[in-house]
Amino acid sequence: MTEIPFPVEFLLRETPLSSQAQPASRQRWQSRIAAGAKAALPEWVWLDHRPVAVTILFFAPAEMQGDIDNIVKPILDGLGTVAYPDDRVVDRVWVQKFEPGTLFACRDPSPILAGALETPAPVLYIRIDDGASRGDFP
Repeated sequence: MTEIPFPVEFLLRETPLSSQAQPASRQRWQSRIAAGAKAALPEWVWLDHRPVAVTILFFAPAEMQGDIDNIVKPILDGLGTVAYPDDRVVDRVWVQKFEPGTLFACRDPSPILAGALETPAPVLYIRIDDGASRGDFP
C-alpha cells in the first residue's frame, strides 16, 4: 500500500447532478464519481488525513440550469472513502462552470485538463491535490 500520489485528476463526460436530485439518482451519480476516482488511482492506496483541495470544472453544453453550488456536495460525497477518508479533510474547493462561448485561458494544462478542453461538452473535470502540490490553478 502507498499514500495517494497527488494530484489525482479525471474526467467524466456527464452533466453533474444537483444535491436536490432524488436520493436514488444522487446515489448513482456518487457511484459514478467514485468509479472515476478509483480508475485514476493506483490499485492499492492508503487514505490518510492530509488536507486536500478539490477543483471542479464543468464544461456545459448549454446554459446551466440551477446553481453551481448544488453540484459540489454530491461530488465531494462521491470522492469520500475513495480519494480521502472523509470530506472533513477537504479544506478548499474551487468550482467553476464554462458555458458555451466562455473564454478559458490556461497556462500549461495537465494532459487530463487538456483532454477536458478538447472534448465536446458536457465534461466534468475533477482534481484532488494535497498541500504539497497546491497553488494557484494552473
